[in-house]
Amino acid sequence: MGIFSRKNSRSCAPLINAALMIVAICVSAGAAVCESLRVATFNTELSRKGPGLLLRDIAAGDDPQIEATLAVIADVHPDVLLVQGFDYDMTGEALMAYADALRARGVDYPYSFSARPNTGMPTGLDMDGNGKLGEPRDAQSYGRFSGQGGMAILSRHPIDVGAVKDFTDFLWRDLPDALLPETEAGPFPSAEAQAVQRLSTTNHWVVPITVPELGRVDIMAFQGSPPVFDGPEDRNGKRNHDETVFWQHYLAGHFGDVEASSFVLLGDINQDRRDGEGIKSAIVGLLDDPRLQDPMPQSYGSETATGDPFDTVDWTDPVPGNLRVDYVLPSADWRVLGSGVFWPNPDDPLGQTVIAASRHRLVWVDIAR
Repeated sequence: MGIFSRKNSRSCAPLINAALMIVAICVSAGAAVCESLRVATFNTELSRKGPGLLLRDIAAGDDPQIEATLAVIADVHPDVLLVQGFDYDMTGEALMAYADALRARGVDYPYSFSARPNTGMPTGLDMDGNGKLGEPRDAQSYGRFSGQGGMAILSRHPIDVGAVKDFTDFLWRDLPDALLPETEAGPFPSAEAQAVQRLSTTNHWVVPITVPELGRVDIMAFQGSPPVFDGPEDRNGKRNHDETVFWQHYLAGHFGDVEASSFVLLGDINQDRRDGEGIKSAIVGLLDDPRLQDPMPQSYGSETATGDPFDTVDWTDPVPGNLRVDYVLPSADWRVLGSGVFWPNPDDPLGQTVIAASRHRLVWVDIAR
């Protein structure tokens, strides 16, 4: 696992406790080798307003936000990291540059995976029903350019790219019991639009990773649509619901064989179980699914700020305010050794760095057999 500095800081207590728990379990089991895995999700919000700008800013090496996200990742040091809010380019130049910057900070991810998201992908249709064409909301999902705000996986362990299942092009209407938006006039915004509308706001991936002593681990990654910014048809709210329900259908084998029993489902689901807008049944069903376990990661920073230690994002107060929207959910067969939301107290040395990085906080979970 990673090397953790600032051992006297309260913000590091969950990291230290997790490391001590791993040692205790290994000793009690008499294990010569005890392999654990730290899996994390982080919506970095590094997306820029045009193609190539993120690569430019990473290469410059002096962008405060980029430097802050690097510092956060280096401090938590996950073994497998889902990065979100990261612009996709076909050659992967920005992702490689970002991995190089992390390596310079002592965090080496020799393996990575990314694929084109639905953000900014042109449709040629009016997808938001405002009578105009060619706007960011007329793409498969909102984007000023193709690939804006995509996702990527960085890993210390080999990724079986040839076995990746990519459901990014899965049509929304093909989901069983899909909550397709309608108005009194019929399908919204039109039957033509719904015939091509993909379910994923960004991506839905199943990415197999091979971990020594643990074997194959499937990383099930996605980012849900914000359940706001729409009208009475609740298009975004229903899409967020169905993007989340997708995984329960997948685990039930509705889209082919589920090849690994050990997995981790993670991402920015953009939905809180109790607070904020949206249709709650999907996130409640996912968190209560017996095939998964919810470690309920916490942070001192969130508890200090709002009294709720489980929040993962610091949005504008009072609406929508701080919510829990970022999740790392291991399958039920794992032992959870520790978890946390990396949200230091304001007086912590990294307190301002975390604020500069993103409104979202990195969420991590340590697991073992």
